[in-house]
Amino acid sequence: MDASWYVLLALLLGFAVGAASVHLLGLAAQRGRQVMAIASEPIPDGIAAMVHVLESAGVVLDGSNQVILSSPGAQALDLVEGRTLRSHEVADAVRRVWRTGEAEVIDIVHRRGRIGGGNEVQLRVRVAPLGNRFMLVLAADRTEELRLAGVRRDFVANISHELKTPIGALQVLAEAIEAGAEEPARVRSFAQRMQLEADRLGRMTKELIDLSRIQADDPLDHADRFPVTRIVDVAVDRNRVLADAKRIRIIPRVLEEADLLGSEELVTMAVQNLISNAVQYSPEATHVGVGVRVTDGIVEIAVTDKGVGIADEEQERVFERFYRVDPARSRVTGGTGLGLSIVKHVAASHGGEITLWSRPSQGSTFTLRLPASAAPAPEESA
Repeated sequence: MDASWYVLLALLLGFAVGAASVHLLGLAAQRGRQVMAIASEPIPDGIAAMVHVLESAGVVLDGSNQVILSSPGAQALDLVEGRTLRSHEVADAVRRVWRTGEAEVIDIVHRRGRIGGGNEVQLRVRVAPLGNRFMLVLAADRTEELRLAGVRRDFVANISHELKTPIGALQVLAEAIEAGAEEPARVRSFAQRMQLEADRLGRMTKELIDLSRIQADDPLDHADRFPVTRIVDVAVDRNRVLADAKRIRIIPRVLEEADLLGSEELVTMAVQNLISNAVQYSPEATHVGVGVRVTDGIVEIAVTDKGVGIADEEQERVFERFYRVDPARSRVTGGTGLGLSIVKHVAASHGGEITLWSRPSQGSTFTLRLPASAAPAPEESA
């Protein structure tokens, strides 16, 4: 074959290959433009507005699993890093939902923050398709909910244990009285002990009702304005008989008058509990001080005793339900371990706090700190 034919065939083959390459490049470019158009298409305004007002954390992802929108809640939970999800478990769930098209709910433990290891939160995450092009991830923080559920379980277990003691004692004493019916002295002794256990059971029941009421209601919803002096006077008066029995003087000292806002009954109960504890745990013929002062708009009611004091390792636990520093002494005094827990909840429900200073053998000072109520504006004369 003539060499010119080879040249012609080579030119035709080169033209065909070039034409095919150009066509393929054109198809690829067209496909790329389509993908870019889909990826760059804006999220509908309604979806963006919805995500930003969600109470739970919300994240929207595109078809390549890139984060294109995240709510302030998602940022607070540290769910997103750049344009990716931080949690591998959530990312895996997103891929499964893309594949199946069905929404999925998972519970995960998520480490929020990266400084010092961060802290763990319990999240319930729902992953669902958002149309054909987006994926929605919703995350609700259940950490506090699960903690409170644990507290409730512990509370039920504690109260069951605590109620068994006086009820069991009453049963044993009743049997002892029946067996010793012919011995008046023993019957009187057992009857006195039954009275003590019945009194303790009654106090525990009352304090449980008080504690439940404090936790169920918000005293600031229907708040009253009342003077702190009246609170102190009533609380001291309610402990006068107990103090006189131990020859203990209760010395109130109000350095500055102020008003409080909330429930007068509950705040009185809290101060009464503090004074009662101070009297019960103080030696005979000593004194208990009740001081009031106002500092930077905070009313401080401090109750000081000269009792045995509380060790450092015990101070964090004295506000727990049913916790007693000295269980043996509590049985003698009839303490239920609920008084300081009530004080703590009253303080929290009124926007305040309870603090403790104590040293073994030197006594203790419990300080109830509550916001002072601003003076009402004077009424204009007609």
